[in-house]
Amino acid sequence: MRPVSDSLTDEPTVAPVARRVAHDHVLHGVSRSDPYAWMSPVDGEHPQELVDHLAAERAWCDLATTHLDSLTSVLRSEMVARVPERRRSGTWSRMRFSYYTWDARNRDYGVIWRESRHDSASGATKSRQIAVPDDDFVGVADPAQDAEVVLDINSLDAGTGYLDLGLTIVSPSEDLLAYSVDTSGDEVFALRFRDLRSGADLPDVVEGTGYTGAWLSDSSGFLYTVFDDSWRQERVRLHRLGTPPSDDVDVLVEPDRRFEVTVRRCRSEQAIVVLAESRDTSESWYVDPSGVDLRARSLGGRRGGVEYRAEHVRDSGFLLVTDDEAVEFRLVSCPLPPAGGQDHTSWVEERAEDPAERFERVDAFGDAVVATFRRGGDRMLRVLPIGDLAGAGIEVHSRFTGGEIRLARNTWYDAASVAIIDESHVNPVVHAEVALATGAVTDSHRDGAGDHDPSAYVTEVRSFSSVGGVEVPATIVRHRETPLDGSAPALIWAYGAYEYSWEREWEEKWASFLDRGVVLVHAHIRGGGECGRHWWLDGRLTAKQHTFDDLLAVADGVAEAGLVDPTRIATRGLSAGGLLQGAVFSQRPDRWRAVLAEVPFVDVITSMSDDSLPLTVNEWDEWGDPRVREHFDAMLAYSPYDNPPPAGGRPDLMVTGAVHDTRVLVHEPAKWVARLRETDPDWARQCLFRVELGTGSHVGPSGRLDHLAYEAAVAAWLLDRLEVRR
Repeated sequence: MRPVSDSLTDEPTVAPVARRVAHDHVLHGVSRSDPYAWMSPVDGEHPQELVDHLAAERAWCDLATTHLDSLTSVLRSEMVARVPERRRSGTWSRMRFSYYTWDARNRDYGVIWRESRHDSASGATKSRQIAVPDDDFVGVADPAQDAEVVLDINSLDAGTGYLDLGLTIVSPSEDLLAYSVDTSGDEVFALRFRDLRSGADLPDVVEGTGYTGAWLSDSSGFLYTVFDDSWRQERVRLHRLGTPPSDDVDVLVEPDRRFEVTVRRCRSEQAIVVLAESRDTSESWYVDPSGVDLRARSLGGRRGGVEYRAEHVRDSGFLLVTDDEAVEFRLVSCPLPPAGGQDHTSWVEERAEDPAERFERVDAFGDAVVATFRRGGDRMLRVLPIGDLAGAGIEVHSRFTGGEIRLARNTWYDAASVAIIDESHVNPVVHAEVALATGAVTDSHRDGAGDHDPSAYVTEVRSFSSVGGVEVPATIVRHRETPLDGSAPALIWAYGAYEYSWEREWEEKWASFLDRGVVLVHAHIRGGGECGRHWWLDGRLTAKQHTFDDLLAVADGVAEAGLVDPTRIATRGLSAGGLLQGAVFSQRPDRWRAVLAEVPFVDVITSMSDDSLPLTVNEWDEWGDPRVREHFDAMLAYSPYDNPPPAGGRPDLMVTGAVHDTRVLVHEPAKWVARLRETDPDWARQCLFRVELGTGSHVGPSGRLDHLAYEAAVAAWLLDRLEVRR
């Protein structure tokens, strides 16, 4: 690698230049040049030359953005000011206690509390103010006299610079807590167990675990997932408390590398469900939570292209949401499976598919179920009596234009009401309860946001015509004083993959753009799930180009309609949304003033051809398998690494990455940046690579304050590129 400074003490004066080594990939008779293939991991480790190159990249990025330090500081202060001084979550209840979290503005992480349920039927508690162990939380509420700390997440900070909590699950006896911690950002967790009677951790520590788990009914053991060598959650294991992890036994092993497994204990307390799923196929199993018989019993077998997820109904069987003969999913039921399991012939339809609604999930309670649907791009809830699952039910919608409603954490099966969360890009979270008998919504409390005034902003949803005449919805947000007359800059963002719906959630960062006259445009493009299963099907595999077409259609649409300044449009996206940014950067460089590609998946064919990399095999059903010529041709047509735009006229570009990222390995964005600079040397200084060199995950730094510092830094760069410098 060419030096980036004249001496070891000099600041860098030019953008880093990576060493080029001739290398070609040949598949289907097509040769692809890859001069930066040397950056790829060797035996799972980054080459030292790449590590040194990444350090040079971060130094260059920091130097190139020094002039933004003052603006970054102002933005960070604004964002932090929108974090409530003290914030309480909604409450979730078990038999003996009700649980909630408190967090404070000057703390990175929250504290989990619990209060005794004096009336187990209603969950009512007698409350009064008490002194608590942490001064940051004194006087913030009126907790019950017997309120106690379950887990202070801040106390888990190991000093590595990163902390992420995986699972926190209280045992059925409510005397124990299973919790897991990641202190590097690689999304691999250490599982621990705390005795809530003494506050002390048990000696049991299980390393290398995943996100999900489930207790046995007698609280003597815990089921958890573990990874294979490619970071795939491959198996479910059982740990018996008080025994060494080496004695843990497998409950289920998933041999097909396209599938990952998760495990959870159902709200009914009478079933544990294991789910194995790929991108378009799944299988669910019942496991007896007593632990007497740990054989996993299939609820419907496995058929290619058929998905189903299970919810247990107490003293009965299961409800399954499935796309079997139903593109937008339907609801079926099945009995508790026999020892040998059962196939789909045991299913009975309870609610037929509605092609206008995507049936997302079902949650069972004592007298009703709550079904979650998407219709017309919006999410809604429908309360259905347990005896009339095919009926109209009671619909519950967000109160906000361009808002998002969803079930909160609900752990009490016999609840008379369920907790929900309602929010939008400009409205902080409202915690509320929905009465299952009537559908009446009663607000519990609202999250504060400093002096933020939601009424100062306007939100509307418009649609724009894309390829094939498809109308693509977009949520447009602006300050009331910002006109839609073609004079304001715009920031567009989207995701567009995995049928994932990038929700319209409140985030402290958005008002800092809006208050400076930037119009925010959240594009709901194909490949995502905002408009249903068909929306995803028309944006995956060989139809992936539709994802990019849709973002460009929205960008062109807001410009051509005279809504925003066509010369000041920036775009942003993360991970698969980073691939989106890479594709539209290459296909329409003239459209953008600036592009922010966060942890972008940009070397598509190379990554999808290497089944030793994390997630590759699991991703074939999303992006395609390059060994299939049709898939190869489709990927080659849009892969950003293989399709740099012509030199000259490129927009400014910021790319992010993290050395501990296991989803998009850091060499991938590093290769892309190197190729872009190589193919347009005169533009090289306009390309920045902000890489997290220490601990840090796929979504950036952990902890509220550190993450807001990151958001402030990238916001300052975007605003500067949009010529908004106040």
